[in-house]
Amino acid sequence: MTSPKTILAAHNLHPKKKFGQNFLHDPSSAERIVTLSKITAEDVVLEIGAGLGSLTIPAAKAAKKLYAVEKDGRLINLLKTEIFANRLSNVELIEKDIMKFDIKNMAENAGKKITVIGNLPYNLSSQIIIRLIQLRSVLVKAVFMFQKELAQRITAQPGRKDYGRLTVMLNYCTTIKKLADFEAHQFFPKPKVDSQLLEIGFPETIKYPADDEELLFRVIKGGFCQRRKTLRNALAGSEMDIDTKTAQNMLDEAGIDSSLRAEALTISQFVTLSNTFKRLQSL
Repeated sequence: MTSPKTILAAHNLHPKKKFGQNFLHDPSSAERIVTLSKITAEDVVLEIGAGLGSLTIPAAKAAKKLYAVEKDGRLINLLKTEIFANRLSNVELIEKDIMKFDIKNMAENAGKKITVIGNLPYNLSSQIIIRLIQLRSVLVKAVFMFQKELAQRITAQPGRKDYGRLTVMLNYCTTIKKLADFEAHQFFPKPKVDSQLLEIGFPETIKYPADDEELLFRVIKGGFCQRRKTLRNALAGSEMDIDTKTAQNMLDEAGIDSSLRAEALTISQFVTLSNTFKRLQSL
């Protein structure tokens, strides 16, 4: 496999910072990711950010069908060449922003739940994850490469400073498993930090189901919107449009100390808080 640096130089191209492009240049690392993803010949796979095809090729060889989504139009012809050179007929290359791509329709056309893979750009990772949470009914799992800082946020425990909105949303409806560490030198251009490969599973049942999931996510967002404030003041100052008296009442009814900060709450407490607020609203 030709290195990303050589390929880009040959076509007078440079990685774009706005796309968060850090290309995996070690073929054995790409093979390892596919192996750890446990992709089988029965799987339909969506790859977010195909880049130069380093992960696309081994993933397509393992899968039944692979949809490779790439936003950077400069790379499309290069990807087509790689796919043709490897004689792959099961890859559909899509030039599109993943945030505008109809994943649900793709899964419905495939006739089965899909597996998502990708080396996610840091600046879009949270948005992509939140979107996948909303679409999880058509997903089996997602296997993503994250910069280590974000991976630590995703796997953080209550009470830690890196425990936040994204952590709680994932704790609510997914399972998280660390698969491997990858060092910065395995990418081009070399990022400032190492990366981690995580598997996000989307189980059909939830341990602590909320009465109103949309409301739950609003409560979580509200709690963390001003994370240095107490829960009462954070909720009152959020988009939930409630005053401090209402916030205090809902916390009291839920049996949660209003002087705590959002980072201290477990997912079950957030669900209790959300369900309590819904019940109080209906009175």
